[in-house]
Amino acid sequence: MKVTDTIPEIIIEKKNISHDQLQREFDYMWAQRVLENLVQKGLISELEFNKITKLNRQSFTPALAQIMPENRCY
Repeated sequence: MKVTDTIPEIIIEKKNISHDQLQREFDYMWAQRVLENLVQKGLISELEFNKITKLNRQSFTPALAQIMPENRCY
């Protein structure tokens, strides 16, 4: 392998996002923030957090759900 000073070209595709999808993204982020607060306050466990997160991803279908980690640990 040869190391060079060149930077590879990155191609970015613009994709339009519908108002409905944008709303689902916002709702998912808000739901996750609430869950994180519940975990931090000790009101739910990490296991419960992960189970609810999985349900939230099914309900809100955030655009990047397929690359998000399955479980989150604190």
